[in-house]
Amino acid sequence: MTSSEAAAPQASRWNAKSDVIVIGGGHNGLVCAALLARSGRKVLVLEAAVEAGGGARTEEFAPGFRVSSVAHILNRLHPDVVKELSLEAHGLKLEPATHISSVSLSTDDDPLVLTGAYGEGLLGASDKEAAAWKDLRAQLFRYAGILKPFLSRRPPDLGGRMSMAETFALGQTALALKKLGKEDMRDFLRVILMNVADLLDEQLTDNRLKGLLAFDAVLGSHLGPRSPTSLLGLYYRLAGEIGGRAGAQTVPAGGMGAVTAAIVASAEKAGVVLRTDAAVRRIVVENGRAAGVVLESGEEISGSLVVSAADPSTTFLELVGPRELNTGFVRKVGNIRKNGDAAKLHLALDRPPQFAGIDTTGLRGRLVIAPSTDHVERAFNPSKYGEFSPEPVMEITLPSLADPSLAPSGACVLSAVVQYAPYRLREGWDAGKPKFLKAIMNILERYAPGIGKTVRHAELLTPRDIERRYRMPGGHWHHGELQADQMLMSRPVFGAEGYATPIDGLYLCGAGSHPGGGVSGAPGLNAARRIIALER
Repeated sequence: MTSSEAAAPQASRWNAKSDVIVIGGGHNGLVCAALLARSGRKVLVLEAAVEAGGGARTEEFAPGFRVSSVAHILNRLHPDVVKELSLEAHGLKLEPATHISSVSLSTDDDPLVLTGAYGEGLLGASDKEAAAWKDLRAQLFRYAGILKPFLSRRPPDLGGRMSMAETFALGQTALALKKLGKEDMRDFLRVILMNVADLLDEQLTDNRLKGLLAFDAVLGSHLGPRSPTSLLGLYYRLAGEIGGRAGAQTVPAGGMGAVTAAIVASAEKAGVVLRTDAAVRRIVVENGRAAGVVLESGEEISGSLVVSAADPSTTFLELVGPRELNTGFVRKVGNIRKNGDAAKLHLALDRPPQFAGIDTTGLRGRLVIAPSTDHVERAFNPSKYGEFSPEPVMEITLPSLADPSLAPSGACVLSAVVQYAPYRLREGWDAGKPKFLKAIMNILERYAPGIGKTVRHAELLTPRDIERRYRMPGGHWHHGELQADQMLMSRPVFGAEGYATPIDGLYLCGAGSHPGGGVSGAPGLNAARRIIALER
């Protein structure tokens, strides 16, 4: 802010005033806003796009065809978000019957199917493999359960002064670890930072099952199954729950936009004012404290508190600006790894595709093309050098089979998350996108012969496209890699790890803060609780 701006009288500067301004109308920003409004505050949400929801919108990508924009499967919506915002009363349907299976496709064998809440049942494997999976699944959920409590609270402030509640919670985690027993506790400490491939090779033999688990561990990250700490991604996934069932997953009726719509309805009932098409240009800082925002239109809005659901780099380096922050902090923020490695494919099809060995029920689940751990690793290797794999791995859903409103009668929507698509493609995405789409379609043709002839329209969103359309720098849905050195008290960086920031009155609530991305609402939930505790 210039000296002339600082000297201008308040009455002439501000066009409007709110107790809290939330930047970003994605699901985390909306969750945070709703909870703050329920605490009695006047809350304004500013969303740059013409529609709220961010990467959890349902959008039309071809005439008559609608699809979940980036996220397309719900597997970790925090139960406290569902309960405190009464989301089911606002139209969100999370019945147990909607929990979907995971199908591991293979060209060499029949499909393998994990049924129930992430493999409560296993179809298509030998009895010996089923028994080994039962033991491994139980172990994975036990260990994920140790980490699970950290998702619903701010990370422990080990270098500062913890409250009694935080000290008690940390003690409870230590007690839970001790209750594992000596053997399990040793094993937990052995495998916590292990790569997922080694663990799978220790306990399983079926390549279809190992490929599926390896894919889930690295989905959305710049890691391969043999990368150190890749097992953490699987624990993070299994720490989530839907409808009270850990590991469950669903494709909501109406797409992911139905989740956002329920949150918006809850927020507006609590008194939140939502403004779309209202991009923020700058956060105003006066005497070290956030005092409001300036929109791209030039409009100025004052606020006692500013909460940013935008990614940390945008928040600090663009909206606040380096001049308001110390050099060390700016350097740490600038070094956050946030380049995405996943693309999103949308296909408008004349009719549902035919995958060998998959019945109608299976087609309504999630289909994974990751035939083995080694295949996933080979797909990852080119991305390390700025290239895409000629044989990418992917997660596919056919949401219009469960919700016919998403496509014209008889037609079908295919939605796929495709690994690996490096943000910085060596040849550039203008030249590379058609080639990558061809590689993806070649793989799909191998598993669903004839699918190419049924395509009416194809939309491929590379990380560059995701960055531009959804304002996610790097095109990363976690707003930063979810790896060991960028988790817990290191997320996003030291000095902003507990939702508060070096700027008084400025808080974070987006996926770049703890515990990370995915449609959980946990960052927004935790941030709201922290703000309510600090700003009485």
